[in-house]
Amino acid sequence: MADTKREIERKYEATDATRLPDLGRVAGVDRAVPRGRTELDAVYWDTPDLRLAAGSLTLRRRTGGDDEGWHAKFPVAVGVRDEIREPLSDTLPPSLAALLRSRVRHAEIAPVVRLLSSRDVHHLLDADGGLLAEVSVDTVLAERLAGEGSGATAAWTEIEVELADDADPAVLDAVEKRLRKAGVRPASSSSKLARALAETTPVREGTGRPQDAPRTAGDHVLAYVRKQIDAIVRLDPAVRRDLPDSVHKMRVATRRLRSTFKTHRKILDRGTTDPLGAELKWLAAELGLDRDQEVLDARLGARVDALPDTLALGPVRGRLRAWSAARRTGSRRRIVDVLDGRRYLDLLDALHALSEEPPLRPAASRKPAKALPRAVLKDHRRLATRVEHALALPPGPERDTAMHEARKAAKRARYAGEAARPALGKPAERFAKRVKALQSLLGDHQDSVVAREALRTLGVQSHAAGETAFTWGLLYGREEAAAEARERELPAVWARADAPGLRADLKHR
Repeated sequence: MADTKREIERKYEATDATRLPDLGRVAGVDRAVPRGRTELDAVYWDTPDLRLAAGSLTLRRRTGGDDEGWHAKFPVAVGVRDEIREPLSDTLPPSLAALLRSRVRHAEIAPVVRLLSSRDVHHLLDADGGLLAEVSVDTVLAERLAGEGSGATAAWTEIEVELADDADPAVLDAVEKRLRKAGVRPASSSSKLARALAETTPVREGTGRPQDAPRTAGDHVLAYVRKQIDAIVRLDPAVRRDLPDSVHKMRVATRRLRSTFKTHRKILDRGTTDPLGAELKWLAAELGLDRDQEVLDARLGARVDALPDTLALGPVRGRLRAWSAARRTGSRRRIVDVLDGRRYLDLLDALHALSEEPPLRPAASRKPAKALPRAVLKDHRRLATRVEHALALPPGPERDTAMHEARKAAKRARYAGEAARPALGKPAERFAKRVKALQSLLGDHQDSVVAREALRTLGVQSHAAGETAFTWGLLYGREEAAAEARERELPAVWARADAPGLRADLKHR
């Protein structure tokens, strides 16, 4: 079974002549204890076009040391990675292959770099003998096994400081202060693999230059599109690992991408984006099977918890748990099956192809200050039509439906503003912020509509079981009052999102 470890470490440049300063004098450290030298042999795997390395992911098979085996590492933040471990075997464990599938897709993976490291280990201990950090001086020999530079080698020495489990991260700062005082500086590469690839790849004239900043409307739209595609790919392993909020974030990325395709039909050709939009809608629906139930459970649970005991009559919490369990689909397993399926992998391939060869229309070459405001304001007019229709209706189911449609239009307008923000600056930021406030109000109203429907069902079930339905009726009334409050607030919130000055700023940016 895979083992997960949160790795928090810092790397430093060193030479063969570098000597560690006395780290026993570091603040908070009682003593530094030599632990001897270990010989490590690690083979790193990737696709021929280095897709894992491009995403700052690493996959290795390592022998030597007390944690030999297969290791897959996923970036969390600067200097922080999650390392997923599987026991040593001749072939890649299926669990790790699954976590890498969104990057690899249909491509083959094979050894690309071999690293031989001679590691001199020191433990930094506190006064009670507890481990604070492990400091290693690594003498590394790298050999390129495949691709450009195959057969090339590189050698270097580095210092690695890894925080112990549950230790105070301030230890890393204190160690760095001591190392800097001794003339040791942070490494320029984030990992051994990154350095090995950099030092064994032939340098060609004209390579290595930074990409040009976005200039056209198409550049800006594509930057936003690629950001959402990357989010879907990046979140795939987190969803498989069932990390908090990962399903919701992945679902939001699919919605943002699909919305952008609709907003910018004059920039990206519909012949390509419409079929992709349909597949993104399918993926969002699969991801949302239990997500919507989770949101509803949280709302109803909070409402029940807020009641005084004198008003929670009958087996309210038990009834709520049983109702929720009956509605859940077991989607954890279902979602993983979807992510392992051919349809999803084909969608990822298609999104990658769009990113590499975007189906640009003539409007893509226009200036951002001309094309992007038009698209944003068009979505705003669509939103205005739906909000004004909702406001014209009397309270009731028809208005509820109209407000839900307005909510969907608000999301699209908000995403359009967010996509335009790098090009249009503050006006687009203010626009997106105000439309988001409108979306939140409309969303809370819709959550109340869904909650009332659920409460009515719970009341009927309780009555049929011979229980009192009093509490469900009480909560229904409170949700009804909450919805009426949102409806009263709507005109003022809409007025802020529909302010002439807000639209004028976008036009004249």
